Amino acid sequence: MQQEDVWDVNAAQRYDTPGTGMFAPEVLGPTVERLAELAGDGEALEFAVGTGRVAVPLAERGVPVTGIELSPPMIDQLRTKADEATIPVIVGDMATAVAPGKYSLVYLVYNTISNLLTQAEQVACFRNAARHLTPGGRFVIELWVPELRKLPPGQQATVWHSEPGYIGLDTYDVLRQHVVSHHFTFGEGTQAQVFRSPHRYIWPAELDLMAQLTGFELETRHADWAGADFTAESRSHVSVYRIPPRQ
Repeated sequence: MQQEDVWDVNAAQRYDTPGTGMFAPEVLGPTVERLAELAGDGEALEFAVGTGRVAVPLAERGVPVTGIELSPPMIDQLRTKADEATIPVIVGDMATAVAPGKYSLVYLVYNTISNLLTQAEQVACFRNAARHLTPGGRFVIELWVPELRKLPPGQQATVWHSEPGYIGLDTYDVLRQHVVSHHFTFGEGTQAQVFRSPHRYIWPAELDLMAQLTGFELETRHADWAGADFTAESRSHVSVYRIPPRQ
């Protein structure tokens, strides 16, 4: 599966769930609050801006936001909420595309760095963030912790969410650090719909090494956007990396 094929028109039209899921105020509010704090008086660049779930409310907070996005259908969905003057978007891959200017903040939310399916591409993403940042600028990544401890011996899949009408499960290829996320939606009949997306999972320590290779230092790591402690039991993390200011 190529990312261009995953994030097609159908995926873009289904992506937004206003008021629920990752669009719920209790999820989105702390995300926007923390990013606005980190941006300060500078400008922000969102890698894989998508339909503007975070970029739109962040811009409404007064932070100038530019986006990079690979999928034209996702950009079309964003354009129903904000025009090019409000949130400029460069069409391209977050590992290589270049946006004009310099930024105090580059950020990647909701596991999106794992959409890059090789370690080399993920390191290139760090390099791309570094080239866009001012000295002292920050690169923020929200990412899940691989749930390999939940894999029964000899099995390759974990169910990470189940509720009426929906089951989410991941299948693991531990040799390549690949995961395919399967999202099953169904009603009362016998038919179901499935949406699949491929990922390369990254352990926090590996992410930190990528940062060191590209000139970043780990500044903070928390379990969520509200600042909860990151522990061995945390299912995800928000990691803030910083380019050292010039001496």
